[in-house]
Amino acid sequence: MEGRNNSSKTVALGGVLLALSLVTIFLAGIVPGAELTLYALSSFYVALLILKTSVINGLIFYVASFLLALVLVPNKLAALPYGMFFGYYGIIKFYIEKLDKQLLEIILKLVCFNIIWGIGIYFFKGLILGNINLPEFSNIVLIVGAQLMFLLYDYIYTLVIAYYQKHLSRL
Repeated sequence: MEGRNNSSKTVALGGVLLALSLVTIFLAGIVPGAELTLYALSSFYVALLILKTSVINGLIFYVASFLLALVLVPNKLAALPYGMFFGYYGIIKFYIEKLDKQLLEIILKLVCFNIIWGIGIYFFKGLILGNINLPEFSNIVLIVGAQLMFLLYDYIYTLVIAYYQKHLSRL
């Protein structure tokens, strides 16, 4: 009976986090200026599910939340940043941080981020920038700025996980 109770708790937790994830993705599509904050918030739900259950549940959650966002969120473009990076970053972070070598972890995270960022810019540059032509030097500023923002995001992500484990994990 304990296994069934645990399974029910996992499903219930997944459902609540799924609803919260969809709300934050929806809000990211309609609240100007808060998009990145809302995407970052939506990415924490995967980590919480991994910490409470397992990585496989986190992966299932990510797929379900992305697919539901594509179906339910009116602004379909709002689901892309979640689906292309924020939704599964908690899973990548989990595996990279198992290495327990901080410098290597940072390098691997930056490599993953740059691959994803590069693919996003390559395929969606027209969508992101429209007809705006930026000077060449702005690409360097954009790349360096993105790296710094990513490192800040990863650091905040780590703080959120640490806070959860210290203060909320027994709930």
